[in-house]
Amino acid sequence: MDADCPSVLQFCTASESTDWLQSVSTNINDLTLENIKKANKYSSPEDQIVHMGWVCENLLAKDSTHLHTSKFLVLKGSSLRVFNRPPVSASDWEQAESIHNLCEVLFKAHKLWVAEDCWTQAKLFRGQQQEAELRDGRALCFNVLLGHGHAHNYSVELGTDLNLWERAFQNAICMEVQRVGSKTYMCSSQGKVLCFVIDFESGFTCRECSSKVVIWRYRFSQLRGSSDDGKTRVKLLFQNPESKQIEMKELEFANLTAVLHCIHSFMAAKVASVDPVFTARKHLHS
Repeated sequence: MDADCPSVLQFCTASESTDWLQSVSTNINDLTLENIKKANKYSSPEDQIVHMGWVCENLLAKDSTHLHTSKFLVLKGSSLRVFNRPPVSASDWEQAESIHNLCEVLFKAHKLWVAEDCWTQAKLFRGQQQEAELRDGRALCFNVLLGHGHAHNYSVELGTDLNLWERAFQNAICMEVQRVGSKTYMCSSQGKVLCFVIDFESGFTCRECSSKVVIWRYRFSQLRGSSDDGKTRVKLLFQNPESKQIEMKELEFANLTAVLHCIHSFMAAKVASVDPVFTARKHLHS
């Protein structure tokens, strides 16, 4: 069985199908982990694979019908790579359908059921008709929002798989943020072209591009809120450490979505770096 020639297995009961699904998923995850370890042995520290595996991409056709297609996702080094089939040879890694910078990727999980036997729950509590709706709706799914504004919706069969992807994205993004240290974006404010720097250690800095003179600087902890027009403009609200007053900085970006995602990634990584639970979990899965 593969993505090109799928097969349908039928079972007498929903619980039996769940048991088989769990067993198959566990076996696949174990084999995937072995392949990741083998690949990482010959990869540089900055190009390690954090996680990879099959997911189902959920698409909406022009006539509003649901379409589902298999994709193979890889969290490797600085990027999220999307394949139609698993990469095997060195040349396969260059054949990704798309590659996205992890600092500009936003992951959102959707969990309608936390139990593993979601099919059983659907049958017992939602009825046969709504069970079909559940499969169309893909209860165990996650969105990957990209820096250029597009979003992809993927689903998995088990809650454990969804949790695994959620932890993997968190780890991969935090590792990449700490590796690059900072990201710089061109912006404009009051008619001036400026550089907006997001730095893991110092926070936010706005400076002149040519002279590099710092106009203002705030730490991550001073950010109190933000709002944007969904196009190019964003307002960042910072608290002055001395006066305790809120200071608003309005900036305009050509790639606003990428900047907002990057801010989220850096702040999440900063919080995770001082979270002992996250730190212990990251080392446990590394």
